[in-house]
Amino acid sequence: MLSLSLKDLPNYENKELGTSDWLTIDQARINEFAKATNDYQWIHIDEERAKKELPTKSTIAHGFLTLSLITHLGETIWEVKDASQIINYGLNKVRFLAMVPSQSKIRLKMKILKVENLKSKGYKVIGESTMVVEGQEKPALIAEFIALFYF
Repeated sequence: MLSLSLKDLPNYENKELGTSDWLTIDQARINEFAKATNDYQWIHIDEERAKKELPTKSTIAHGFLTLSLITHLGETIWEVKDASQIINYGLNKVRFLAMVPSQSKIRLKMKILKVENLKSKGYKVIGESTMVVEGQEKPALIAEFIALFYF
């Protein structure tokens, strides 16, 4: 894991932060996400129908499930050890590029694109998160995140 000091953030503009370990997306996780969000579309929960009708021959994870894992996987890649507060400020854009089949493994790659000064209170960081699926050429998603780091 990359451990940074808050004052060093500007030095990481346009730099890769690292890659997480693999995480298996199993059907139980997909079902729990469906339950939490009331998104019961058959492509996520109907294993028999998915075997017959989807090109993956399995159900697929919700795009927002994959997106929500950026925080968890990102915390395994890097930290800002001396920030008094870190706020998830949102996303500029998200693109879902490929399906995440049940039982597949994903991992996250992160990069800082831009660091802006918050008037001596800290920094606004704009970065890129790319979620890849083991064995797939296309990433599952690419998201531009915004986070605020305070002294």
